[in-house]
Amino acid sequence: METVGLGMCWEDLKVGYKFRTIGRTITEADLVNFINATGMAETLFIDTDYAEKYAPQGGRLIPGALAYCICEGLLVQSTLQRTGLAFLNMEFDVKGPTFVNDTVHVEVEVLEARATSKDPNRGLVRTRNDIVNQKGETVITYTPLRMAASRALRDEHAAR
Repeated sequence: METVGLGMCWEDLKVGYKFRTIGRTITEADLVNFINATGMAETLFIDTDYAEKYAPQGGRLIPGALAYCICEGLLVQSTLQRTGLAFLNMEFDVKGPTFVNDTVHVEVEVLEARATSKDPNRGLVRTRNDIVNQKGETVITYTPLRMAASRALRDEHAAR
């Protein structure tokens, strides 16, 4: 029986392939939970009076790390189940602010996809991931390099 919801294998990700995730609204509860879990008690994130005076547009800012984590969750749910083997590195560039109640999605372009030199059942995939808000503004760009399973390895794991 086929297992649905499995991730994309490295062989299926051709250089130049583009896709986007669904969107997700980042809520006040997301911000509070993230601050409590990480200890990022930065004044801009926890003091609304201060944020009204000093934050861009007087909005309730969220950490770039929170926007990144939420967007990685969107990608894991849609593309990495049973195929993501390792997160190896990335470049990360915050281009603009993200606020509470912004709805973000990820626009992805495959930059590199190839077998590893040691095991053809494992591949290296680098993508350019743009986190885009509801206004169409790119607020973060990052370029992760991941190790991903081949179809054969994914199917072997799915059969278990």
